[in-house]
Amino acid sequence: MLKFELKKVFARTSNKIALLILLGVMGVTCYFAMGVSWVDENGETHRGPAAVAQLRAMQKEWAGYLDEEAIRQAIEENQRIQSMPEAQSDNLRDSEISYSRGQGLLEIRNLLNSSFASGFREHDYYRMDSLTPEDAPDFYTNRVRLLREWLAEEAKDQFSEEEKAFLVKRYESLETPFYYDYAKGWTQLFEFSPTIVMLTMLVLGYLVAGIFSSEFTWKSDAIFFTSLYGRNRAVQAKIKAGFCLVTGIYFAVFLLYSGIVLAYFGADGWNLAVQADRGGWKCFYHIAIWQKYLLIAAGGYVGCLFISFLCMLVSARTRSAVVAVMVPFVLIFLPSFLANISGATAQKIIGLLPDQLLQTGTTLNLFNLYSVGGKILGAVPILLTLYSLLTVILWPMIYREYRHKQIS
Repeated sequence: MLKFELKKVFARTSNKIALLILLGVMGVTCYFAMGVSWVDENGETHRGPAAVAQLRAMQKEWAGYLDEEAIRQAIEENQRIQSMPEAQSDNLRDSEISYSRGQGLLEIRNLLNSSFASGFREHDYYRMDSLTPEDAPDFYTNRVRLLREWLAEEAKDQFSEEEKAFLVKRYESLETPFYYDYAKGWTQLFEFSPTIVMLTMLVLGYLVAGIFSSEFTWKSDAIFFTSLYGRNRAVQAKIKAGFCLVTGIYFAVFLLYSGIVLAYFGADGWNLAVQADRGGWKCFYHIAIWQKYLLIAAGGYVGCLFISFLCMLVSARTRSAVVAVMVPFVLIFLPSFLANISGATAQKIIGLLPDQLLQTGTTLNLFNLYSVGGKILGAVPILLTLYSLLTVILWPMIYREYRHKQIS
C-alpha cells in the first residue's frame, strides 16, 4: 500500500515537473553560493576552483588562536597594506591591487569591524583601517561592552532584567581566545541554506497536498472507503507515504546541496566556534560550526515535516489539494508581514512560528528569549521540541479525520 501511494505521487506529471524545478533551482542556488572571487596581485579578478584554492591558501596563513598577539599582528599587517601607494590611490586598478593584498585578512577584518563598531548593531567595513596595535586587548571585551550598552539604551524595554542578565552571562562565559581558520565553505552554505530549505518546503507542500484529496478528485472515494482496509491500513499508508516523501526528498536535497558547496570550498573550519565566523559573532549559543550545521538540518527537517503534515490534515479535511497547497505559502510568507508589529509579546509569538525552523541559521542569531519553568531559553531548542511534538500529534489527527470521512 505504501509503495502504491508513493507511486501515485510520482506518477503525476505535475509532480515530476515540480521536482525538476526544485532540482533546477537548487542548481542555481549552488551557482550563487559558489560565486566567490579572488583578486591576484595585478588586480585581476578570478573565479572558479583555482581562485578558491588561492583564497584558501591566503586565509590559512592566519589560522590559529585569535589571541591578543594575533589581533595585533593583523592590525599591523593591515596598516602596512594601507600605507602603500596603491591604497592611497583613486585609481580602480590600484584599489583592486590593494584589496588583493588583504584578502587573507578579510574574515578577521569582519570580526574586528564588529568588535570595534560604534554600536552593537553597527558595522563599518573600514573600521579596521583606523585601529592601532594598542587596541588589540579590547577585542573580546568590546563584544560584552557593546551588548551591555545596547541592553541599557536601545533595547532597555525589549528584555526583562532576567533576560538581560542571561544574555550578558552567555557573552561573558564564551571561551576565549577562540580558534580561527578558513571556513568559507560553511559561510556560503549557511548563507543560502534558508533558500534551499524554503524552496524544498514549497515543493513538498505541493507533493503532499494531493495525497488525501486524490480519491475525491478522481471520484473513487466510494471504492476506497468500502474496501477491506480502506479505513485503516490504507489511511496509514497515506500518512506513511507523506512521511517518507518529506524525509527522502528533504535529506536528498539538503545533503546534495551541502555536498556540492563543501566539495567546492572545502570543509575546513568545521570545529570552530560559531563566533569565529562573521555570521555568528553576536550569537549567544555556545556551539561549534558543525553543531550549527546539524541544527540547521534538523530545524529544516522538523519544519518541513510539521508543515507537510499540516498540509495533509487540511487536504483530508477539505478534500481539496488547492486549499492544502496554500498552507506552506501562508506559513512561510505571512511572518514577513507580521514582522512590523511592535511589542515584545508580538515579537515573541512571531519568534515561535514554524517559518523560524526553516531558517534556523538566522534564528540562532536572534535574541528571542523565553522563560520555561523559571529558566531562560533561546528560541531554537523550544522550536525543535514544540514542533516535533506537534508533528507527532498531527499523525493521529490526520488518521482520525480521514478515516471517518463520509462517502460522497
